[in-house]
Amino acid sequence: MGKRLIIQRRGRGTHTYKAPSHRYLGKLEHRNYDETEKTGTSTGVIIDLVNCPGHSAPLAKVQFGKDILLMPAPENIKVNDLVYSGEKAELTKGSTLPLKNIPEGTLVYNLELHPGDGGKLAKTAGVFARIVTKVGNKVVVELPSRKQREFLGECRATIGVIAGSGRQEKPFLKAGKKMHAMRAKNKLYPRTSGVAMNSVDHPFGCGRGRHVGKPKTVSRDAPPGRKVGLIGARRTGRKR
Repeated sequence: MGKRLIIQRRGRGTHTYKAPSHRYLGKLEHRNYDETEKTGTSTGVIIDLVNCPGHSAPLAKVQFGKDILLMPAPENIKVNDLVYSGEKAELTKGSTLPLKNIPEGTLVYNLELHPGDGGKLAKTAGVFARIVTKVGNKVVVELPSRKQREFLGECRATIGVIAGSGRQEKPFLKAGKKMHAMRAKNKLYPRTSGVAMNSVDHPFGCGRGRHVGKPKTVSRDAPPGRKVGLIGARRTGRKR
C-alpha cells in the first residue's frame, strides 16, 4: 500500500527541502585553468576569513589580481598571508599545484577529478588527503575515506589541512542548538522514525511498538510509498 512518505515529499523539491543558496557566499574553486596555471605561477593574498552556512569549514577570500576567489581555509593561515597557484608555485600552506609537482607524503585537500574542474574532493572541515606515490603520469592519493585512487598528474590540489577539525568533537548538548544548525542548511529536523508512526503514515508503523514487525526487504519494483528499508537487497543478516 502506497503512503505519503518524507522521501516522496522531498522529491517534489518544495521550499521545505530546497537549500537556501541565496545565503551562501559562493562556490569554492581554484583559479581558472589558463596558460599561467599550466606554465607559470600566480600570487594571491588572503584578504578575509569568513563563515558560510553552506560549508562546515571556515573560508578564505583570496585575491589574485582583480579576481577574488573562495577556498577552504587551511589550518594556521591568517589575513595578509600569501598563497600561490600554478605549475611553478611554491610548496607552501594554502598554495595550489598540480599533483605531479607535490612530493609524496604531502597532505592536500580540494582535489580535482579532472584538470580544470575547480576541486571536488576533500573539502570538509578538518579533512585531508595524502600523496602516496607516482606511477608514470598518474598520482596515487589516499582520500579521507582511506581509500586510494589514481589521478592525472595535471589535477590540482591545495597543500595543507582544512581548518575546523574539532567540529564533530563538540556535542550539541541541546535540541535547540541542533535545530538552528539544521535550519541554516534547510535540513528537516527533527526526523521522525518510521517505527514511531501510524500505519497510515509508514509501512513500518502501527501498534507493534517501536519494532518493524515485518521483513525490511522490499522489491526493487515496489511502489514509491512502499520502497523503504532494504531495497533490492541481495542478502540480509550477519555474514557467517
